[in-house]
Amino acid sequence: MNPEHCLVERDGHVLTVTLNRPEAKNALSGGMMAGMYRAWRMLDEDPELRVGILTGHGDVFCAGADLKAMGGGERDDEFQALMAEVPDLHWQALLRHNRPGKPIIAAVEGFAVAGGTEILQGTDIRVAAEDAVFGVTEARRGLFPLGGSSVRLRRQIPYTFAAEILLTARHVTAQEALSFGLIGRVVPRGQTLAEARKIAAEICENGPVSIRALMRMLREVDESYSEADALAKELEYGGPVFASKDAREGPRAFAEKRKPVYIGE
Repeated sequence: MNPEHCLVERDGHVLTVTLNRPEAKNALSGGMMAGMYRAWRMLDEDPELRVGILTGHGDVFCAGADLKAMGGGERDDEFQALMAEVPDLHWQALLRHNRPGKPIIAAVEGFAVAGGTEILQGTDIRVAAEDAVFGVTEARRGLFPLGGSSVRLRRQIPYTFAAEILLTARHVTAQEALSFGLIGRVVPRGQTLAEARKIAAEICENGPVSIRALMRMLREVDESYSEADALAKELEYGGPVFASKDAREGPRAFAEKRKPVYIGE
């Protein structure tokens, strides 16, 4: 279980997680998933961290499961031992559930297929290079996308596009993904991480208490709620923000024509 397969870097309030198996198109490994799991827990639990960025080393984001290892019956005993302690570690790593209560920005270069597109659906803001390629290709290999795509994809993009992506298992261009709404921005090749960092900096300038409440709404209150119930949750989560120190600092800084200094309280 190679810990170098997932690199984790702190820069101020931002945590950058880099999938690091470029020689294998950043295909998932035990070390990579263990690293992602630990990174997401760190992002969630450390009050100094406000935003996460997920990217891949090299010209590929993530090619999904390592099919060569699967086909060869390879076994990672160290990873299996870790799974015995945290049985759903792989699902948490892939952002299938127990996602951090803080925003995660995906910076996608090249291929993000199978597990790569599945991870993508667990992120909040998505930036892709103009030549990026997406796809949920498990059906092509006689497999099933257990990372959440059969549920999330139809909720995040129009049903007919989701059905086409899942059932044909075809590759999707960055422009198609943008038109479907699977990603939010397309930038020149090699510029996704810089763009993600720019977005992260913008988020970090805002009130942390506000961001936490907004993330609770985005994570917990989906279309299954009636409008009345969702609006009640908005009052429950958003109302206390106005009693925070940050809520006093924001208007004060505006009146004094200066940049606010938020403390997250």
